[in-house]
Amino acid sequence: MKIIVVGASGDIGRAVCDELGPRHDIITAGRTSGDLRVDIADRASIEAMYQQAGRVDAVVSASGSVHFAPLTDFTEETFMIGLKNKVMGQINLVLAGLDWVKDQGSFTLTSGVLDRDPVRMGVNAATANGALGGFVLGAAIEMPRGLRLNVVSPGLLAVSVPRYGAWFPGHETVSSQRVGLAYAKSVEGAVTGQVIIVE
Repeated sequence: MKIIVVGASGDIGRAVCDELGPRHDIITAGRTSGDLRVDIADRASIEAMYQQAGRVDAVVSASGSVHFAPLTDFTEETFMIGLKNKVMGQINLVLAGLDWVKDQGSFTLTSGVLDRDPVRMGVNAATANGALGGFVLGAAIEMPRGLRLNVVSPGLLAVSVPRYGAWFPGHETVSSQRVGLAYAKSVEGAVTGQVIIVE
């Protein structure tokens, strides 16, 4: 299969590429690195990425920014960071990609653990993750041409602990290998409309 992996240079993106790369033709995409450049907060950038890539069998998104801050410090503007980038960015990857993914193909998005196991200052991420689960559930039943849609919701990756571990006290980590397998289940399997939890 020909698969676009958006956010391929991050910890989750590398896990996806390590798992799927040996079996498929991977096109990496990101804001600052990869085969293609894309800013998922910009719909025009997403459309340009699809035009460069051409028709594909699957799209995996391992991208999306959120804002970490105490609840009382949030403004509407700072709260919109996660909603515009992580939520609408990934939704736009689906909406703009409907005509570029082949029949029976798939989209796999990425949420995370915080909507089911919250941490302090993580409300923006928790909200974004919950919204993505709702989008996948609602959109999967309307996908045309046998297209499938899922979201992978991993816990804290072990490789991410040096950077993010202090934000997640008491959280058990998950291996990159297990996370990669969750994306393989979504891309190579038959499920749709699912939140695929890795914990």
